[in-house]
Amino acid sequence: MRVKSIGPRGWLGLALAAFVLGLWAGGHLLPGLAANRAAPRPIAPRGELWREELATIELFRRASPSVVYITTVALRRDIFTLNLFEIPQGTGSGFIWDREGHIITNFHVIQGASAAKVTLADHSEWDARLVGIAPDKDLAVLRIDAPPERLQPIPLGTSADLQVGQKAFAIGNPFGLDQTLTTGVISALGREITSVTGRTISGVIQTDAAINPGNSGGPLLDSAGRLIGVNTAIYSPSGANAGIGFAVPVDTVNRVVPQLIRYGRVIRPGLGVRVADDATAQRLGIEGVLIIQVEKGSPAERAGLRGTRRDLLGRLVLGDIIVAIDNDPIKTTNDLFDALEKHQVGDTVTVTIVRQDKRLRLPVTLQEVG
Repeated sequence: MRVKSIGPRGWLGLALAAFVLGLWAGGHLLPGLAANRAAPRPIAPRGELWREELATIELFRRASPSVVYITTVALRRDIFTLNLFEIPQGTGSGFIWDREGHIITNFHVIQGASAAKVTLADHSEWDARLVGIAPDKDLAVLRIDAPPERLQPIPLGTSADLQVGQKAFAIGNPFGLDQTLTTGVISALGREITSVTGRTISGVIQTDAAINPGNSGGPLLDSAGRLIGVNTAIYSPSGANAGIGFAVPVDTVNRVVPQLIRYGRVIRPGLGVRVADDATAQRLGIEGVLIIQVEKGSPAERAGLRGTRRDLLGRLVLGDIIVAIDNDPIKTTNDLFDALEKHQVGDTVTVTIVRQDKRLRLPVTLQEVG
């Protein structure tokens, strides 16, 4: 019998067949053999957690029960049935102030809301009612009727002795993710930000602890787990965290909140005068705060302060220009408000004014203003 020789195409076909057979064997036979020997890898020993890690874990364990999640809704009426229904409006954070159920948050978290609900760390949900607001400081107080045993007030610190470089910890609900901890440092002190009313909030704490939408109203803590500020704003072109967050200092919070609980508003001390806005003062070339009007029977009137008026010929006669309160120089209306807020109703301050190029110092007892 004659055997036909294999040509080049035949050898190529055999080579391809052998290659395919190898793939099949490698893909089906060999893994089957290896699978018999597959097992979970052994766990490497962890060792002790670092002391700093343990401290952070303990801080979160102690502080997180004081942090709450706030959701707000707007009430709308159906134009056909006239029934009321709720529309989700926003979310934010807050913290427990006392065992009476007072909750602290930012004013802008609840601004424009018809109702609010507070979710505690144990996931129980409570209807909240508004107690008081301080829009100039971006602070608000809510209250819930939760049992005292469910309420863990946050420990208070002070912002007067903070130092740049200290550790800072923020707990809140960014993007609705509740009980989130971020860490960083105090990046700067004495910053100024603008509240929703346009008033300047002074002495603000800057931190690089990540603060995102939803963190607003949550606590900023020191390494002892004490409240040092209320997270209120971020600086970010994109709207997300960029490493620059701001918190209202706790010393301001501790001064404002008791007034909100007691009166529903901030009791502000004042002189009893109406002043020109900064733009008007600048147009007139005035450095300081121009008094437009002095209220009848006010401490300012009793002290002899003068407002702006027109003389017999109708010419404008500028009033006194406030340039200092005690030792605080006054250049803008915000300077004036900030200086007065350091005092209480009934305190006597020394008001330095400029009147017809003469500098006078007059004692004025502060009164309550609306």
